[in-house]
Amino acid sequence: MPEYTVAGIWAGRAYGPSVLCVADGVVARIEPAAEDGSLAAVTVLPGLVDRHVHLGLVDHGALADGPVVEVHDLGWAPDEIAVLRDRPPAGVTVRVAGPFHTAPGGYPSGRSWAPPAAVRAVDAVAAARRAVAAAVAAGYDILKVALHSGMPLLDDEVLRGLVSAAHGAGLPVVIHAEGAGQAARAIDAGADLLAHAPWTERVPDDALARGARMTWCSTLAIHSGAARATAIDNIRRFRALGGRVVYGTDMGNGPTPVGVNAAEILALGAAGLAGDELLAALCGPPAGHLPVGRLLVSSRPVPASAADAVAWFAGCRRFTAANLKEHHGA
Repeated sequence: MPEYTVAGIWAGRAYGPSVLCVADGVVARIEPAAEDGSLAAVTVLPGLVDRHVHLGLVDHGALADGPVVEVHDLGWAPDEIAVLRDRPPAGVTVRVAGPFHTAPGGYPSGRSWAPPAAVRAVDAVAAARRAVAAAVAAGYDILKVALHSGMPLLDDEVLRGLVSAAHGAGLPVVIHAEGAGQAARAIDAGADLLAHAPWTERVPDDALARGARMTWCSTLAIHSGAARATAIDNIRRFRALGGRVVYGTDMGNGPTPVGVNAAEILALGAAGLAGDELLAALCGPPAGHLPVGRLLVSSRPVPASAADAVAWFAGCRRFTAANLKEHHGA
């Protein structure tokens, strides 16, 4: 069993000097290590998981073998996204939602950036069931639904039909909720995630409490001014009720970077995330094991703050025996 000694690792919590025992491509055990010459002067983190991207709008090849190890594409043309899922950039896992499910003429219908095939209109409960069956047949990982004020909206019955059918098929539901009352509608329909921290209104406390079981993708850096302040306030109150926030950038929405989004990480810090909560938002909670191919190394300490995390990811590389050897002590 190969063993690697490092100055620290984060795996749900921060560990000091450690021996990483690797078996079948995963870190099978983490054991304490002595601080001596056998120690590689690096720390190890799981790679970044960006839970809101649109790969069809960016040069996705730039993600290859970088700090981002997994992306969730939340809405694109089915044929195009199937190719990206099956032939992703090197070292990146792509999970997909397929098209936006929306009312006829609803968001993002008619948007210049949205291919017509990226929109699936749903006008009745029976159509909702058919749409979910198609999503399951296509192997999608999640169902994307749009509730966008100022454009036609799904009514409550059809919305609940989509969520119920998706849950019955084992698919989580992520909702783009924009405009007054739409976040509360998503919450009350039973959605699992919001694609954005709500930014168009201060979500009422009672709605937040009903939705505290949910997860929100942050996407704070796409906003400025009052919209960002509103989203950050909503996140702070949501977290206080036990809600979970994860790193999502809406990559492809305007001039967002392809890779690490430092502005998004700093915005999460401004919303109060730090330490283990911040790293869990960025990297995901470890699922019982750490695949070596998804680990990163840096000469910096395990991050405690958003600014630390930005610096850590700016200088990190993929975990390899060669990278660790470079940093061994005398």
